[in-house]
Amino acid sequence: MATPILVRFYHPERGNCVGVQLDETVYEVTEFIPSIGSFLRHSVGHVPDAIAGLQSIAHDSAFAYPTSLFNELPQAFIPHWLAPTDEQEIWAAGVTYERSRAARQEESQDGGDIYARVYAAERPELFFKAQGFKVIGPQGKVGIRQDAIWNVPEPELVLVANPAMELVGFTVGNDMSSRDIEGQNPLYLPQAKVYKASCALGPGIVLNPSAEWPETTIRLSISRAGQEMFSGDISTARIKRRIDELLTYLGRSSDFENGVMLLTGTGIVPPSDFTLQAGDVTTISIDGIGTLINTVMVV
Repeated sequence: MATPILVRFYHPERGNCVGVQLDETVYEVTEFIPSIGSFLRHSVGHVPDAIAGLQSIAHDSAFAYPTSLFNELPQAFIPHWLAPTDEQEIWAAGVTYERSRAARQEESQDGGDIYARVYAAERPELFFKAQGFKVIGPQGKVGIRQDAIWNVPEPELVLVANPAMELVGFTVGNDMSSRDIEGQNPLYLPQAKVYKASCALGPGIVLNPSAEWPETTIRLSISRAGQEMFSGDISTARIKRRIDELLTYLGRSSDFENGVMLLTGTGIVPPSDFTLQAGDVTTISIDGIGTLINTVMVV
């Protein structure tokens, strides 16, 4: 049986919709599941049963479409994917890979001892990234800051949790970052990480309440005028933190009434002499989860 994927999409005859993808078909379920948040709330305490129920709802849908219908650039009156989030806050974990620790130290003007300490600390680095309704979806345009000179994408596996901080599934994320701004001073992290079009997610949420990291590979490719400028990959086995560890710390003293999504850090870092330019295309693929493609613009 196909693993269900919870998606959002736009159809000119139906508007913004919630759907369930099974194999190469998307079934609209908006009548029963009007938002991602509604499903996450419904799943509390019985995630496997909620996923099974979603599959049953999908088979009763009156509207079914081939997935290929939505592989278009986002524009009015053309079917396309939307980011698989709506009411959720998007958070991010930092320095979860050894390579990320080294890269943050390299960019830091004071040697970056703070990053070595957080890599080894019991408490992980966690920070707010975006509001769900501002997240960029597949084929959308992600931003690089006009006041930054060293910008990179950060390809990441994303955890999707319900209001009880129970894992519901995974998606693909791009944590756009201005390395020169953060490198000047760690207190500039919100400016380096949180700005217009700085977060992209998609194409859908692979519904899998696993307690363990999926054994998979994260891949990044950056192309410019049709030529590949950078590529890299890393195994999820290189993530230092556990899923339950990250979600437990994220949920402490916090309420996420509509669920929450957590980018889990990057282990792929382009060389220090590379920076993104407007028009570049980033392709992030995670085996078994999906592929997220975006074009870069200056914001």
